Amino acid sequence: MGSGHYFWAIFYFASLCSASLANNAKINFREKEKKVLDQILGAGKYDARIRPSGINGTDGPAVVRVNIFVRSISKIDDVTMEYSVQLTFREQWTDERLKFDDIQGRLKYLTLTEANRVWMPDLFFSNEKEGHFHNIIMPNVYIRIFPNGSVLYSIRISLTLACPMNLKLYPLDRQICSLRMASYGWTTNDLVFLWKEGDPVQVVKNLHLPRFTLEKFLTDYCNSKTNTGEYSCLKVDLLFKREFSYYLIQIYIPCCMLVIVSWVSFWLDQGAVPARVSLGVTTLLTMATQTSGINASLPPVSYTKAIDVWTGVCLTFVFGALLEFALVNYASRSGSNKSNMHKENMKKKRRDLEQASLDAASDLLDTDSNATFAMKPLVRHPGDPLALEKRLQCEVHMQAPKRPNCCKTWLSKFPTRSKRIDVISRITFPLVFALFNLVYWSTYLFREEEDE
Repeated sequence: MGSGHYFWAIFYFASLCSASLANNAKINFREKEKKVLDQILGAGKYDARIRPSGINGTDGPAVVRVNIFVRSISKIDDVTMEYSVQLTFREQWTDERLKFDDIQGRLKYLTLTEANRVWMPDLFFSNEKEGHFHNIIMPNVYIRIFPNGSVLYSIRISLTLACPMNLKLYPLDRQICSLRMASYGWTTNDLVFLWKEGDPVQVVKNLHLPRFTLEKFLTDYCNSKTNTGEYSCLKVDLLFKREFSYYLIQIYIPCCMLVIVSWVSFWLDQGAVPARVSLGVTTLLTMATQTSGINASLPPVSYTKAIDVWTGVCLTFVFGALLEFALVNYASRSGSNKSNMHKENMKKKRRDLEQASLDAASDLLDTDSNATFAMKPLVRHPGDPLALEKRLQCEVHMQAPKRPNCCKTWLSKFPTRSKRIDVISRITFPLVFALFNLVYWSTYLFREEEDE
């Protein structure tokens, strides 16, 4: 009996195991997914043209929660005022018509790749210029339907978006580029977009931009009202700071060097006309070419930019150095003519004096030898006008000497007026340029901090 019971127990256990294995072998979850999809999306059971009901099955607007993942920002163009971004865009909403049995938690969600099988929000990017989907190797899109009727739509897209820029502080500026998403046909009575709670916008780590740095981003709402109603709208503001090191090396330092090179002509001899003219013209043309290259990389705007002030003043300094040589050359030639005229006048006066002395000598020889000469007394009376005149002369000579002017004393070391102009320019030009730098950087850096 004991052995019989033992045999039937083993037989019963083996039967249960074989039945369980048979049941598991019969259940094909892929086949179950197909049945569920046919059940909820079959013909005559689901109409993708009808929007879902509101929260808790009410007749209110359908609520769609949005979140995005910024994968890359390829360029920010100052000329066309646009930027290109690649992102993963996600929408999530609840459609109670898509509820299904999850087979005791074994079906976590259903996956679709055809967006036209279910109702989709009519979202569009309002500041988009160009855009395209990614289809390599397969279309980068999916739709997940969860057992409670929640729908998750995810797609990877590349967009070129408009970004109006204010370039008054260029290249010390910050720019705010927006990404706007709105409903095209459904008003807020039927459809409302909301940012997903928690972290609605994510940015890939180590995001590298060629000439900008992404400082921060802000999410907000931008609902718009038109003649046809009010439409729900979402926006992301991306704050970019321009990297100044590139412009310091490519623009500011070369312009400073050109201005300083133009000052070399002040130290050249005023007679070296070819050297000074070629130096002035070369630096002027180089500075003009530099300015043209800078303006070619920027849009034509009606206001003055910070870089325009810099290049304009640098061009003025280079042009002033060229004009300084023209003034020196004119002063040199006019001084030479005056020196020649002075020499001629001195020669003429010398000839007149010689002629006058000869005439006086001849008159003395012709006078009568019996002529008498009056002897002037050696002692003068107090009322004598001659004595008064002599006393005044003594008082004048005994007055304290005037204090000499150091600038005039220093300039008197340089005999010609042209040389004095060169010496004054050697000091004036660097001092004025240094003062301009102080005012320029303090003004625009302070304005940049105010904008921040």
